[in-house]
Amino acid sequence: MMKKILNTLLFVLFINMAMAQSFYAFIAYVNGLPEAERQTAVDDFITTITPLGFPYITGDTANFIYLGNPNSITVASDFNEWNNTTLPMDNVVATNLWYYYRTFEMDARLDYKFVLNVNEWILDPLNPNTVTGGYGPNSELAMPDYIQPWEIEVIPGTPTGSVESFSIASANTGSTFQVKVYLPYNYNANRPEGYAAAYFQDGYEYVSLANTNIVLDNLINEGILDTIMAVFVKPNNRNAEYADNLRNQYRLFFVEELVPYIDENYNTLQEATARAVCGPSFGGNISALISYNHPEIFGNCGLQSGALWPNDFEAYQLIINGPLKEIKWASVWGTYESLFENMRDLRDFLLDNDYDLKWLERPEGHSWGLWRATIDEMLPFFFPGSAMAIDKINAPFISGSKVYPNPFAAVTTIEYELQNASVVQISIYNLLGHLVFESTYDQTQSVQRFLWEARDQADGIYFYSIKAGDNILNGKFVKSR
Repeated sequence: MMKKILNTLLFVLFINMAMAQSFYAFIAYVNGLPEAERQTAVDDFITTITPLGFPYITGDTANFIYLGNPNSITVASDFNEWNNTTLPMDNVVATNLWYYYRTFEMDARLDYKFVLNVNEWILDPLNPNTVTGGYGPNSELAMPDYIQPWEIEVIPGTPTGSVESFSIASANTGSTFQVKVYLPYNYNANRPEGYAAAYFQDGYEYVSLANTNIVLDNLINEGILDTIMAVFVKPNNRNAEYADNLRNQYRLFFVEELVPYIDENYNTLQEATARAVCGPSFGGNISALISYNHPEIFGNCGLQSGALWPNDFEAYQLIINGPLKEIKWASVWGTYESLFENMRDLRDFLLDNDYDLKWLERPEGHSWGLWRATIDEMLPFFFPGSAMAIDKINAPFISGSKVYPNPFAAVTTIEYELQNASVVQISIYNLLGHLVFESTYDQTQSVQRFLWEARDQADGIYFYSIKAGDNILNGKFVKSR
């Protein structure tokens, strides 16, 4: 009896150590137990940490956990180029616990999968958070300081634009392309000033995977983005059209056939400064080729993880060795991508040559999780909203909100930073837009932490709004038992 009590006390001690410091402390504790007692300790530990979410995060370390009895299991992710053999998980002998841990930047966000027995790729069964990419969904690791993009979610009450579809035959490529067009709320075909237009490669993925039409609704409604149109083009043969033998024919289709069609059938502004061409990966490559070769058509170019290496870095060499052009650039990439060095080199060249450039490097990988969350970095740079809105998002009162844990079972913390003393109003809404909590505080300290006790609230998605002065931060969190 005394031994059982002692083991229980030791278990509680090591649980607390692991939760506060290191998952390794728990592993050391379990390995020190008799084999017959290890599985019970593991079961108790998993029950204890489940409300905190998976991967289980301690400080700057993400602990990947799998429960089962495969012959082997590995982690495949952005951070090992999706190799299915290089990151084996360890098994605690006499238990079903497998684990792998690694440190990351506190604001990192990465996709990953588990690979059982060398070739069975699965999502993390303990992690409900996924990001869908070109090859299906992946599990998502979001470190504590990563802020989930509020703009990709439907926000109740936000006016919504419309999306219509058409097909267009191309003499240049000898094929027909499918196109979607986003028209903003209250689009007026007779508005005297017309509308700027953003053109997207991999367009259907921008709609289905990045929720770009929702992003546009939210950014326009907040006044962060001008009221623009968007054109989403679906490739027929992506590699050939974006990077290989059909790239020049596709480029000419874009500028000689697609743009004139859009200008003829929609109320567009027809200056180069009112058009942007954007794309991810190879879509960035063709976007760079289109804009650089035709700056009189596209005066703005957005590269999301631009893969500029095809044809001996044709697009990159063209930009750095050719004459300077009237192009405004926005570039986003991740440090867990093999192309980040080329993106840095391009950034340095553009800055050194006084190009108008906005760039962002994130601790992320080659993923729609990165691209969907940075549309709001590109488009407002090209087509900013009202001065009032820009002042609002740059106001010096409040910044940097984050939620932990997220998802949560009963209680969660919203942390944010005040640069000046202010009266702060915190409002929380459910998915239907109903206000479920609101309170006002007079706060003076820089770092603020608000604890929301939500035991009586239903499971689901909630939105929070933190207002200080004229500055508002919005975010999302999930209650899940």
